[in-house]
Amino acid sequence: MDPTADEGPRSGARLGVFGGTFDPPHNGHCIVAADVADHLGLDRVLWIPAGRPPHKDCEHMTPGRLRLEMVRAAVEGDARFETDDLELRRSGPSYTVDTLATLARCHPRASLFLIVGVDQYRALASWSRPAEILTRATLVVMNRKGEDASHVTPDVPGADAALVAPVSRVDISSTRVRELLAAGGDVADLVPPGVLQIIDREGLYRTE
Repeated sequence: MDPTADEGPRSGARLGVFGGTFDPPHNGHCIVAADVADHLGLDRVLWIPAGRPPHKDCEHMTPGRLRLEMVRAAVEGDARFETDDLELRRSGPSYTVDTLATLARCHPRASLFLIVGVDQYRALASWSRPAEILTRATLVVMNRKGEDASHVTPDVPGADAALVAPVSRVDISSTRVRELLAAGGDVADLVPPGVLQIIDREGLYRTE
């Protein structure tokens, strides 16, 4: 199913937008996305793998087709989760404001909720057209224990109206998963089984 196709009666849904490089997606991603969906009563959460993140070095990123396949494997455990490859299909840098504009055209009656972490919220002023982002979606900041969003105020008008969603503290990161694999470690407890199958099949992140 292509989530960017208008779905009639469902197009008025409360739609979460959860973006990232997902290199690889891990159990922490699944847990916090479910926490936000529960807290806000979201009908769906779109996981959107980034194409060319403007704030990251893309040279060593896993190819988009494999990150997309891993995300599809990761979302299988929750019926509210879906994937969207719109950033991978789009040329040039992956600007969130453009992604939201595309989603608004495809889901004209949907309410969009952009899900970000505290660090992303803190850096909001450095994003492309941040004020426009706030007009296209309700900003949702994931508030983990030890990362209190209430003390962060981005220098963007209207940013203080962001919703705060409490999420579980899960000390897993994609960087840590890659480091463990490079060292020959076991990550079976850190990533969904389908993701691990793809990692093993492709020999991802392991050093020769």
